Amino acid sequence: MSSETLEAEPSSPRKRERRRLTRPVPMEGDNGVFSQTWFPIALSSEVETGQVIGRDFLDGRVVLFRGENGKVTVASAYCPHVGADLSVGAVVGNNIQCAFHKWEYDQEGWVAKTGVGDPPPPAACLYVFPSQERFGIIWAFNGDEPLWDLFDFEFPDEELEFRPFKTDTYTCDPWIFAANTPDIQHIKAVHGIRFKIPDPHDAVEWEPYGFRMRIEAIHQMGEELDWNVGIRGTSTFVQEGSVDGWWMGVAAGFACPRPGIHIVFLAIAVKKGDGTPAGDKLVQERLTFGAELLARTAQEDKPILDTIHYKPGALTRGDTSLARWLDLVRNYPRAHPSRDFIN
Repeated sequence: MSSETLEAEPSSPRKRERRRLTRPVPMEGDNGVFSQTWFPIALSSEVETGQVIGRDFLDGRVVLFRGENGKVTVASAYCPHVGADLSVGAVVGNNIQCAFHKWEYDQEGWVAKTGVGDPPPPAACLYVFPSQERFGIIWAFNGDEPLWDLFDFEFPDEELEFRPFKTDTYTCDPWIFAANTPDIQHIKAVHGIRFKIPDPHDAVEWEPYGFRMRIEAIHQMGEELDWNVGIRGTSTFVQEGSVDGWWMGVAAGFACPRPGIHIVFLAIAVKKGDGTPAGDKLVQERLTFGAELLARTAQEDKPILDTIHYKPGALTRGDTSLARWLDLVRNYPRAHPSRDFIN
């Protein structure tokens, strides 16, 4: 049989090259710097007047103390004398006193006196972080001066009732949880939210350090949602609007006790009652509903975030908002002015 009579063998399909498409995002602590953003440090209820506590923060340690004047200070933890941890010290008036040699530092971080009466070295000081106390949460900004302020709700804080709480530890950077908000595919697939508008990306309003987005949708349990949500920086989240016709707000922050982990601090907000027993009961019921809703959402995310190896690359049209936010994070200002103090 001649070769001309043989049928041609089918050509082999061309093999596609396998490669990982990725555009990495800097992790907290890469090259020794961290996002210049507001990080929650503690609940207000954890620091009573005259109390000092210690917290791990960034790649070091800080103390929080509340003076007699009611002000909370967030400062580097180690005494510049010989390095004792001030969290085992005491609050004296409005100062923090070291347990080791009784040196005291004022709320600006400057040495006020030594225990034995020697003249205090004028250069001895703590690093004091810009801080504020809102929504029942104590926040510290990683930087000498804040680049932006925390969100405001559409109603003044004094007209709202807050229920602050915090979650378990997540084993990923804070910005990774924040990335869930512009991740429309995640909102649909993980939380079962059904949007009422065809393309939620058109509802995103971008700001220099974040965005706000309108969500009109139905939640997985059938709740009607008309929300305005947003991220500012790499660590703060806001949500406000109606749930089945009544107003609820959420202020959240993603703490950074050290690179690669975070804790979520949340405050549910509802309008204050009318002072009647029935009105007060309704307020508590709505706060409980909000806390349960947020806890349910967080638990749906936790096993994913605790195991994720976040390297975005093969994105689709459905990732339009996520892609833009990740570019914001890639170019976000980073610094570590407290490095020499908190380590």
